[in-house]
Amino acid sequence: MFRKDGMEVPQQDLRYFTTTFGVTEVLGALVVILVNVWAGHYHGGFAWRSNPDVEFNWHPVLMTLGMIFIYANSILIYRAFRNNRKRRLKLAHMLLHVVAFVVVVIGLVAVFDSHNLKHPPIPNLYSLHSWIGIISLVLFACQWLAGFVTFFFPGLQAPLRATYMPVHIFFGLACFIMAVVAALLGLTEKTLWSVKNYSDLPAEGVIVNFIGLLLVIFAGCVVFLVTEPRFKRQPLPEDEMLLTSGLE
Repeated sequence: MFRKDGMEVPQQDLRYFTTTFGVTEVLGALVVILVNVWAGHYHGGFAWRSNPDVEFNWHPVLMTLGMIFIYANSILIYRAFRNNRKRRLKLAHMLLHVVAFVVVVIGLVAVFDSHNLKHPPIPNLYSLHSWIGIISLVLFACQWLAGFVTFFFPGLQAPLRATYMPVHIFFGLACFIMAVVAALLGLTEKTLWSVKNYSDLPAEGVIVNFIGLLLVIFAGCVVFLVTEPRFKRQPLPEDEMLLTSGLE
């Protein structure tokens, strides 16, 4: 620990950061790939409204890509690119959230279409998976809006930003964890519905189980990278200049 402006600040120690970050990225990419393989190979590929049954397959792929992989990278961007100016990182953080949100909305359209266009239609939003998923999406949108107003435009005064920052970090991670929980519930729900001999561990069941395990490990790595004090980004001189000039 060292002291800065009368406050104790953890000593930065980036040993193992690059390795841990690299492993985390590989795990996240592998989850996205395996979800694509699972949906494409075992559930008939991909289509849009011309085939509602197959349109559903976009839902797990896009939700995993947007709400988990892209969202995780938006969370990690401050530590992965610590030598970039904070204002650039804030802009990239915000834009990655926008990309994730657009991808997730398309994924939601796919699942609602696959339910509503069937004959007879399937009810929407009745499962625990859907409840947690919707709550995490609403929280995600509120997080983005509150962060935009607080840290980007119009941007509150430094003391207010500092007060809100721990809340922003907590709910950001809480939203990410909720998304992972929703994904695990969705994988289980879909597999129990579609794999009749799941207890015999067919190939599809094994792939789904591995996806679930990788999701848990990926989430653990993301939380570790974000909460480990040794990996925290230290302010650059440019950040201090922007802060004191009121431009940060």
